Amino acid sequence: MSLSTEFLDELRARTLLSGLIGKSVKLQRAGREWRACCPFHHEKTPSFYVNDEKGFYHCFGCGAHGDAIRFMTESGGLPFMDAVKELAAQAGLDMPALDPHAAERAERASGLHDVMKAAADWFVDQLAGISGVGARAYLDGRGISEATRKAFGMGFAPDSRSKLKAALKDAGDEALIEAGLLISVEGKAPYDRFRDRLMIPIRDPRGRVIAFGGRIIGAGEPKYLNSPDTPLFDKGRTLYNLDRASPAARKSGRVIVVEGYMDVIALSQVGISEAVAPLGTALTEAQLERLWRMVDVPLLCFDGDAAGQKAALRAAMRALPLLAPGRSLSFLTLPPGQDPDDLVRAGGAHALETLLARPEMLVDRLWRGAVEAEPLDTPEQRAGLRRRLNEIAQAISDADVRAQYQAEFRGRFETAYLARPRERRWSRDFQKGRMPDRPASTQARTIGTGGIDRILAKGVVAGLLRFPDELGRHMEALGSLDFHDPVIARLMAALIDVAIQDQALDTERLATILAATEYNDIARELLRADSLPFSFARKNAEPVQARHDLDEAIQVMVWRPEVDAALAAATGRLQVRFDEATYAEQQRLLGMRGEVERRLANLMQGDEGD
Repeated sequence: MSLSTEFLDELRARTLLSGLIGKSVKLQRAGREWRACCPFHHEKTPSFYVNDEKGFYHCFGCGAHGDAIRFMTESGGLPFMDAVKELAAQAGLDMPALDPHAAERAERASGLHDVMKAAADWFVDQLAGISGVGARAYLDGRGISEATRKAFGMGFAPDSRSKLKAALKDAGDEALIEAGLLISVEGKAPYDRFRDRLMIPIRDPRGRVIAFGGRIIGAGEPKYLNSPDTPLFDKGRTLYNLDRASPAARKSGRVIVVEGYMDVIALSQVGISEAVAPLGTALTEAQLERLWRMVDVPLLCFDGDAAGQKAALRAAMRALPLLAPGRSLSFLTLPPGQDPDDLVRAGGAHALETLLARPEMLVDRLWRGAVEAEPLDTPEQRAGLRRRLNEIAQAISDADVRAQYQAEFRGRFETAYLARPRERRWSRDFQKGRMPDRPASTQARTIGTGGIDRILAKGVVAGLLRFPDELGRHMEALGSLDFHDPVIARLMAALIDVAIQDQALDTERLATILAATEYNDIARELLRADSLPFSFARKNAEPVQARHDLDEAIQVMVWRPEVDAALAAATGRLQVRFDEATYAEQQRLLGMRGEVERRLANLMQGDEGD
């Protein structure tokens, strides 16, 4: 059934949120809002607020947030449609008419829920009976207690092709096939899907059994067998243990994603109840979205073997288009050869909690994955790393998050792999108090510092657009600079990325590349920037002199913040305590600052031209 936005907005408008929540939570007036102890986690000081005007609630303790419909689904465990129906009845709104097919599907789904419950109960009985002795021995060997078996509804499917079919014969073969409990083969009678397997029910968020996972007892393949997709079960949208993990996650403020059923069960047995698992596949976009509804940064705890770490990296890559400010993933790397079940059986909850205290952030996992993908011994291999990092960042849809990743990767790459001989030379010169000598121009004019950094930055970018082959020579220095103008900063970052990937740039090729990006307009404007007072920004400048001036301008851009910072520090020390050595240092730096300004003035065009 599809509900229009207009209907849902009308439903929210007719629902007094404080009245709805006040039925189960004791609210106190707090100005124009209401407050209470949060119903989603234990607390002694109220941090849960309800705002009727805006129609939402928010807990500053656990982060729970939503509207009337969300409150019904999260606190009452109702499916979305059931919550809407209940609110509509309270508000006196008629639900939009169901189409006949939707009503039929709903009725059929209700019948399948009954079938799945009957199957789950039968499997539990088999585990306790004579045929379940092997499965019980297996659970004893894994250290799974009776209480845990009962909490998770664990059962056993006997090694028979027809016992379940016979036990549930009243449901009919057609319903059992649709529920995924029988296998239908043309020309043959349907037979039981699960045989000689430990049975683990898979539940929906309301706790209703919708599918099963079967673990083979003894030898055989596959080791785990899941129900097929059915009208009740979509494995790509379902997380195992979600019904138990959701309330636990609200209390703990975290959700842990592990690889398998037994990992979830083992963690729960030692008191870590906020664990879920995908169902035999890599994490899907739908599962990631469901995790983010619980917490902002789910923690992925996959096995410590190579396959587990590859699964973690696949999940990281799949999450990239879905990232948003504040919404990410973190990772836990287990000791080699161990899974969460092994870890807590050997060391209890403390062993896992120790690792959980030091998770690896998404950006670190992506960086590590890109670095470890190939050797990095040659310039070509390191260029390949830069390309991989750029491709990772480009996969992020959110522009702000993408820009942050580009800046982070660029900084890490330059720190790790780009030699900085020019910067080392400038640093040595700075310590000695000198700059490379250049005679003053007769056309030089003095200019105040107000706005000069912005003008110089725009001029340098314009020069690099005209002489893009200079990017490679100055890449290290340019990457270390902090541009105050965010547009110029992003354009400079884009230029560096392009230069790393394509060392044979010319102006025409660079313009073609930028034409397909958000930087096209600003680049075209700067290429017309003959009004900027630098030779390298002018279209018809003499190339040799323009390149020389561009080199000088970049040196000045590097020197200015270094000199200013050192001068400010020396002046600050003098204000606290005067001594001759510090005074001499300040005077030396003042002279260097004057030299920097003279160099900058030399770069400026005279009013009378060249």
